[in-house]
Amino acid sequence: METKTIEWLQSLKVKIYSDGADLASIEQLPKYAFVKGVTTNPSLMRKAGVTDYEVFAREALSLVKGLPISFEVFADDLSSMEAQATYIASWGTNVNVKIPVTNSKGEFCGPIIKRLVARGVHVNVTAIMTMRQIKQLLPCFSSDSRAILSVFAGRIADTGRDPIPLMKEIAALLTELPNVELLWASTREILNIFHAEDAGCDIITVSPDFLKKLNTLGKNLDDFSQETVLMFFKDATAVGYTIDLPVMEQA
Repeated sequence: METKTIEWLQSLKVKIYSDGADLASIEQLPKYAFVKGVTTNPSLMRKAGVTDYEVFAREALSLVKGLPISFEVFADDLSSMEAQATYIASWGTNVNVKIPVTNSKGEFCGPIIKRLVARGVHVNVTAIMTMRQIKQLLPCFSSDSRAILSVFAGRIADTGRDPIPLMKEIAALLTELPNVELLWASTREILNIFHAEDAGCDIITVSPDFLKKLNTLGKNLDDFSQETVLMFFKDATAVGYTIDLPVMEQA
């Protein structure tokens, strides 16, 4: 990755976290100096073929070299979620425990979030998509609470709604809670990094594959166009595509 790209990424106010569950990719993260943390979730873990939750988590912890890392509870009743969160938090001081804003039945998880925060557990409240949910959550925190609010901006955008006004509104509300960070989740494109920065987000998550795309930042568009045409030509040539053109009769 070009030095100027790395310098620009390091100059951002918004912190870039890698979102995934592939241990080989997590092991490579130290070479990306601008990556400031790691998140994962049960769906990403399943996709990566993880079968033992705790074994994976402890190995990931050994690879992140002290970076903050988020692991999500997978229980569905509130008391079991709270017990899992307490145990997961014990794995390290850099662990953030992801708690969904509701369980699968739609029960608000605020009561256990409030208790966990009061005990000093660093929570990452996930799957947030509405201002109503944010307003429900705010009373769970005090001015010295450490937490992350993960708003799924990309999924909001998938519904045809612009997430930027919502993210700006949430960022303004969180000025009263200096240690509660706003995270732009489900990132879809590099432009979202600029969106998150402008909206006042503290964190944006990107996939490991997304990190490789960051080389295109600031790329000359004429060069990019030419490279794209060359890619089409090379792929067609590699396959050996041919078309038997009809013989045109001369007038």
